[in-house]
Amino acid sequence: MPLDSLVLTVVIAAVFFYVLYSVIRAAVRDGILQADGRREQKSQVEFTSGDER
Repeated sequence: MPLDSLVLTVVIAAVFFYVLYSVIRAAVRDGILQADGRREQKSQVEFTSGDER
């Protein structure tokens, strides 16, 4: 049945792209959190080193 194979292909592609979207979204979220952490750490180091002058 050609229609069944087409529907199955579309469903598999949709699942694949949803999983890919979820992985990319999680990676971007983690990257932003990591950058915020580094920025906060850098500002704390600059703040504490500024007091010692």
